[in-house]
Amino acid sequence: MRTTVVRDIKCISDFKECVLQWAQQFDEVVWLDNNQHKSEYSSFEGLLAVDGLTAISTDSQNAFEDLIEYQNRTNDWIFGYLSYDLKNDTENLQSNNFDGLKFPDLYFFQPKKIIKIYGNKVEFVYLNLVADEIEIDFNEICDNPQFENVKQNAATFPHIKMRIFKDEYFNRVGELLSYIHQGDVYEANFCQEFYAQDCSIDTFSVYKHLNKISEAPFSTYLKLFDKFLLSASPERFIKKVGNKVISQPIKGTAARSKDLVLDNALKYELEHDVKERSENVMIVDLVRNDLSKTALKGTVSVEELCKIYSFKQVHQMISTITSRVKKDQNPVDIIKDCFPMGSMTGAPKISAMEIIEKLESFKRGLYSGAVGYFTPENDFDFNVVIRSILYNESEKYLSYAVGSAITAKSNPQKEYEECLLKAKGMRQVLGLGVTNE
Repeated sequence: MRTTVVRDIKCISDFKECVLQWAQQFDEVVWLDNNQHKSEYSSFEGLLAVDGLTAISTDSQNAFEDLIEYQNRTNDWIFGYLSYDLKNDTENLQSNNFDGLKFPDLYFFQPKKIIKIYGNKVEFVYLNLVADEIEIDFNEICDNPQFENVKQNAATFPHIKMRIFKDEYFNRVGELLSYIHQGDVYEANFCQEFYAQDCSIDTFSVYKHLNKISEAPFSTYLKLFDKFLLSASPERFIKKVGNKVISQPIKGTAARSKDLVLDNALKYELEHDVKERSENVMIVDLVRNDLSKTALKGTVSVEELCKIYSFKQVHQMISTITSRVKKDQNPVDIIKDCFPMGSMTGAPKISAMEIIEKLESFKRGLYSGAVGYFTPENDFDFNVVIRSILYNESEKYLSYAVGSAITAKSNPQKEYEECLLKAKGMRQVLGLGVTNE
């Protein structure tokens, strides 16, 4: 049984920083921050889940069935992630590429403590409440003490390497273009990994810096014991409210400029770029097909097509597709039928994933997967894990990956430059350059 208590706060931004610092004492943490990007589909300005009572951790085999059973059994809020490699559960596929991060393919936990922030209010939603527990926690957060039990990493500057050389990137994009010209696939998202070994970082500080320079609407700090995700994601994968399902894929990226005239010109060019629009429309068609698997007949609709949204570092082309489902439709099945998200695979989806596995040099894992939550009412909301740093503290292995959609009209040099643009934020917060060693 959960108890809910609401308190007033004076400054959202200050409280957000204090509550995330307070959360560092727990082994299981999911922090979701919309950075005050208000839209029709916003539910909160900050959401924190900590201190797992129960959890599920598994590989890809039968993962979605296990998640259905866990979600039904808890009948409560659960927070966690779905890795890209759950594709092996939805289709007859494999993941045999190198995995330096070693995250489970799926992890969810039932938090004892949930804290929601909206307006000038903070809502504490606690499970198995102990007397005065909320009041004690609220005072601790507001007092912002220096917790002695928060582990401070001895930070070093990571020596970042590329998993493949620039020339090799061009060769593999060339192979992918051959598949496209042969008709095996007409779009595929090809990604590359940047990594560091034997490194230590202060994950809390790195996340704060990444969030400050990005201010993304689906920002995430995830800590599961020794495994971390520090994300500045601009993309929603899929959300359900009542019987409405919303997906908002991104395809199309342009740089920002401090010069207002040039910035508007870059935005205009993106909006009218034939290649970028065609990429977006291809994925919109794929998402429409995915949603139709669980949608009530005639309810799949494109609410926005190729709309430009501007973020701190980039302009993005985003479409919004919605559907309606039966009231008793299983929420996990809705996600399973859309997973992995089309914006990170390509089309046709299965062929694209087969080619991706052949040409990429690393196991994607949580990158291009999704982080989010289910509610007791069977609603959910999940982002797309991009613009993110992943870190395994025990292995001292750090990774970030970037990619772009390859189509028949792709120019390998421009695709490579788009990848570097997407990597800019992660590279900046780690304070370093990149080598091909």
